[in-house]
Amino acid sequence: MRALTWHGKHDVRVDTHPDPEIINPRDAIIEVTSTAICGSDLHLYDGVIPGLLSGDILGHEFMGRVVEVGPKSTLKKGQRVVVPFTISCGQCFFCQKQQFSACDNSNPAEKQDMTETLYGHAVGGLFGYSHLTGGYPGGQAEYVRVPYSDVGPIIIPDGLDDDQVLFLSDILPTGWMGAANCDIEPGDTVAVWGCGPVGLFAIQSALLMGAGKVIAIDEYPNRLALARRLGAEVIDFKRTHVLEALMEMSGGLGPDAVIDAVGMESHGFAPDTVMDNIKQTIGMGADSAHALREAILAVRKGGRVSIPGVYGGFLDKFPLGAMMEKGLQIRTGQTHVQKYHEELLRRIGEGEIDTTFLISHRLPLEDAARGYKNFRYNQNEWTKVILKPGTEVTA
Repeated sequence: MRALTWHGKHDVRVDTHPDPEIINPRDAIIEVTSTAICGSDLHLYDGVIPGLLSGDILGHEFMGRVVEVGPKSTLKKGQRVVVPFTISCGQCFFCQKQQFSACDNSNPAEKQDMTETLYGHAVGGLFGYSHLTGGYPGGQAEYVRVPYSDVGPIIIPDGLDDDQVLFLSDILPTGWMGAANCDIEPGDTVAVWGCGPVGLFAIQSALLMGAGKVIAIDEYPNRLALARRLGAEVIDFKRTHVLEALMEMSGGLGPDAVIDAVGMESHGFAPDTVMDNIKQTIGMGADSAHALREAILAVRKGGRVSIPGVYGGFLDKFPLGAMMEKGLQIRTGQTHVQKYHEELLRRIGEGEIDTTFLISHRLPLEDAARGYKNFRYNQNEWTKVILKPGTEVTA
């Protein structure tokens, strides 16, 4: 099969690999019909997430057709499914509490030492990411082996096309959980840092949950226009002092809740951001947390901070004093996709949630390297890239 593989910083290539095979009774093999490039993939592309090996297959947003099943899989050949990016056994302590991304069994035992050292506990498995999260081959490929296929995949009913449901794999439930973690009350003001895919879905979700005002913060005109189209007020952080604007737009209190949908490669003009970027460039392992620092300073006293943005290492100059003195609640984590997918699929089917507005480009899998490069360096126009294995498509 053909698959996109990582070979080093800013070096991804489509190579030929053996087709995946059933290994465990609960496995299934999926023929991929659509897969997407995620903002989290850019952390791998930029080389700031450790634990990748040359030749690893990338991609954690994918869907397709079931072509083979193990004897304990509940799927049937021919079904169309979306596969959550989190791999979850469905039976451990955490899965039983619907904390699916914290699954105790999906990260193989031989991989767990790395995250136990870094994070204090072994973390759950993810498709197409780091060996910190299991080293599973990803979905930017023609075929994928799906472990625990009786727990993860979302069966798609007839009448919904790939573009409508693909983002159930990650970014839609991630944006939804980012908003849910804000405990939004009717009329709340919610500020969202980052109008990338997760940020835009967080905006859409916050409004559906009853927020009275959502304020979107970014620098790219097209992304800010998409946020405005969803119903948000916008701040261009290159033209506006963000903290002053947020105080004015929230009646002098600060937002009731804030969402960091940027993560470890945030940008800004503060001196701490310059130092963060230097440390990342020379490989010191520090995350750039300008957006998170600003969000914590901006939110009102007693407010809520939600962090769906990905962080992988350590932060410098974290405003712990502001967090404590203001009495903030902070919630974060990889997304518990299986907890939310039924409700989100229903809302898509009923026309309440649209996901297709985000798609800017469709490319054949063979053109994935161009997709990565443009998604990284041309973020104003390339808002979301869909890859189609085995299909001739154009942007």
